[in-house]
Amino acid sequence: MKDFYDVVIVGGGHNGLVAAAYLAQSGLSTLILEQQSHTGGAAVSERVFPGVDARLSRYSYLVSLLPDKIAADLGLNLELRSRAVASYTPVRRSGRDVGLMVERPEGTVTRDSFRALTGSDAEYEAWTDFYGAVGLLAEAVAPTLLEPLQTAADLRSRVDGALWNELVERPLGETIERRFADDTVRGVVATDGVIGTFAGLHDESLIQNRCFLYHLIGNGTGEWRVPVGGMGAVTDALAAAARRAGAALVTNAAVTAVEADGTHGSVTWLGGDGERSVDCSWVLSNVAPSTLAALRGQTGVAKPEGSQLKINLLLRHLPALKSGDDPARAFAGTFHIDEDYSQLEAAYRSAAGGELPAVPPSEVYCHSLTDPSILSPELIASGHHTLTVFGVHFPARLFASDNDSARALATRRVLAGLESYLAEPLEDCIARDADGNLCIEAKTPYDIEESVGMPGGHIFHGDLQWPWATDPSDAGRWGTETDVANLLICGSGARRGGAVSGLGGHNAAMTILTR
Repeated sequence: MKDFYDVVIVGGGHNGLVAAAYLAQSGLSTLILEQQSHTGGAAVSERVFPGVDARLSRYSYLVSLLPDKIAADLGLNLELRSRAVASYTPVRRSGRDVGLMVERPEGTVTRDSFRALTGSDAEYEAWTDFYGAVGLLAEAVAPTLLEPLQTAADLRSRVDGALWNELVERPLGETIERRFADDTVRGVVATDGVIGTFAGLHDESLIQNRCFLYHLIGNGTGEWRVPVGGMGAVTDALAAAARRAGAALVTNAAVTAVEADGTHGSVTWLGGDGERSVDCSWVLSNVAPSTLAALRGQTGVAKPEGSQLKINLLLRHLPALKSGDDPARAFAGTFHIDEDYSQLEAAYRSAAGGELPAVPPSEVYCHSLTDPSILSPELIASGHHTLTVFGVHFPARLFASDNDSARALATRRVLAGLESYLAEPLEDCIARDADGNLCIEAKTPYDIEESVGMPGGHIFHGDLQWPWATDPSDAGRWGTETDVANLLICGSGARRGGAVSGLGGHNAAMTILTR
């Protein structure tokens, strides 16, 4: 430890590690202070169940927005695998159990699946037309994420104007209802607008549109990939890169105060040896903006509100499906549960009215089908698999009066929704830990706040922002600036933050290195 660093970074999540690696590579003395006993934030792999050798991605679970350029610049020892299936949606219709299968890449199976569900090729053609146009938008936007902010007008001039109006100017629900007719197909499209975002599809704020865009622009393709070794492999690789470059990483350091006056900065923290302070030229905040405000002594700053239920499971075997489809294919992508368009809107109305949704929409994903390395050889040989369930429209307010009871009820409802599409009882498929308990872990927004320090359990640190300059005066800036020149936001709260992307960290580093 030194008394002075060029840069001090508050928080050792993935964005802080990205910033530290870039800055240290450029010769700046860099210190990261992390309150937990390890770096990584919400992107970690952990053995969740006692006596069970399975390393689950406990919080964040897939990678899309992390630019390949960042991985190359930092020399990351990281493998991201493509999934053979994009999504599968079990559907009960006219007394039949069927499933909508979307391959990766799409082909005959996808077309046939759309036809079997809807009775014609019309919805599949609407699907390919829409996502073809979205792909062109992603190709235009993605390269700008690692550049100074461009104006909305500049970006609009490079893409189809009609699509821009649909996705940027008008509520997402209008576009979906105009382009698609089938309730299930509409829902599969709409889900990307409500992951981690509590909003109706016709919300005039357009936060659902922003969420949708972020889910579809990663690396110009929008593909969500599986990190081999789990999410902890991502942040382990970033921590290694930061250390190789010469950054100092200090854990068990709970920051208690941040000061910056435009030229000089100071950060104070509590560690094993008591209270310490360090001076610096720059302070980078990898914590949520509301947390930073508190560290600066500011009051009256509202916390964001998270809106998800995260459930981790370990299964003895994948369950059979009522549809008869192969579970190894169905669970290989994103498995949609009760996410018809009408069900999404009904769940939102229930939650907005203060009630846990009776039929909660959720998404399931099986990491171990693409990357079995997270399981011990014994678990692999015996057919075990992990399942991650992400329930949408579970705002923190629903858990405020009794988090434990609400968590239990919400978990029962979500798992009952999954079981309704299974040909066997779900409990018979779930493994047990060394104590004989079912391998089920559920995390509400309050649990996530307590575990990883995300205020309100909001996985994006607050509402996502458009990834361009909405105010022309911000063009040319990096979207990391605050009201003080030498205090920057490098985490998910930066413009173009959110998800496991490294964008906030990269852009904060560039704010310094290109000044």
